[in-house]
Amino acid sequence: MRLTASNIVKAISNLPKNQWFEYVSARTRTQVRFKSVAGPEGPIAVERRNPNKKNGFASSVTLSTSMIWRIANACMKNTPINVDRVLGASYNTRSLLETLLAHTPEFYWCTPGRIELNNNSQKIKPGHKHILWMPDNPHTNGVLVEHKLIDNQAISEIPSQSIFYESLTIPDMLPPEISIDVDVKRRHLQMQILLIKIGLQLEFRTWIAHNDKGYEYAGKKIGELEGVIARLSDEKVVSSYQEGIDAAKLIDCIWFKNGKLMPAVIEVEHSTGVTSGLTRMKKFQDVGPHLADIRWVIVAADEDRAEVIRKANAPQFRSLNTKYFSYSAVEELYSLCMRRNLSKHAVNEEFLDCFMEPCLTSQTVSPMH
Repeated sequence: MRLTASNIVKAISNLPKNQWFEYVSARTRTQVRFKSVAGPEGPIAVERRNPNKKNGFASSVTLSTSMIWRIANACMKNTPINVDRVLGASYNTRSLLETLLAHTPEFYWCTPGRIELNNNSQKIKPGHKHILWMPDNPHTNGVLVEHKLIDNQAISEIPSQSIFYESLTIPDMLPPEISIDVDVKRRHLQMQILLIKIGLQLEFRTWIAHNDKGYEYAGKKIGELEGVIARLSDEKVVSSYQEGIDAAKLIDCIWFKNGKLMPAVIEVEHSTGVTSGLTRMKKFQDVGPHLADIRWVIVAADEDRAEVIRKANAPQFRSLNTKYFSYSAVEELYSLCMRRNLSKHAVNEEFLDCFMEPCLTSQTVSPMH
């Protein structure tokens, strides 16, 4: 079971209306209440107040969709998470989201012990407040409930892994026929860079869309990076499919393995471009090599998940059996590859699938034409 932003928004929307909720920490006098929601994944409009102040004035605050998604991605079933740690200094409204979430039926609050290491010894010290997602054991809606942990249950907090991107060069002045949002393009290229590096670690050769190879990363053209294929015709698995080669030239990323396999065909998209990416992959599927083990993958922002799944289920795209690979999952896999030096011998196909979510809402897959 996976928690999503829409799950969180729905749960908060179902809290008792016009009720003020106390913070998880009894030391904080601030109260918060839900007002409205703009969409299935937020943002959420809330109000907060300090009832001890004479005027009792309530201020309006917005909980952003990206903030909600960061919490959703951090939550694992029956595992405490520290909201302050997940959101850090990025959001000064994090306690408001924590408070509302802790009052929904599937969330509890708890204080697991904190493991403190000193040389070779460890001590369990009093812990900080955490929230705990327990979907199999819901409590009464609108009530704050502490989950009492068993003795010696403790948290060892591993420092988070940051992904550092080298400089990407995108020309300030592009030809007038090219319309581009520079920030969107930069994020698009960053995902392609990580896919190249993941592929390199797993000994995959990577094709990058012909029109993206000229951008520079860390002072070198992307088409010249290690592991990037210069010509699709050099790959035996597609060399006899000229129509397939033509159809694949603008696909964002294709992984090749051992000269015989294509582990994944990948389009990096935003919600406005999902259909075009699916269309490119479908055309390649129709005229390229018919291999049973190809993954047809859409890489997209975490907040675009619902749109990717909706469009991937359109009748004309069902034969792709599309997988969704979120930005955060791409970065997580890259981080794991780098920190643990994973190789193709350590990573099998099932491991890769752990980072990708099937999009089809039914088990029935249309036959490939």
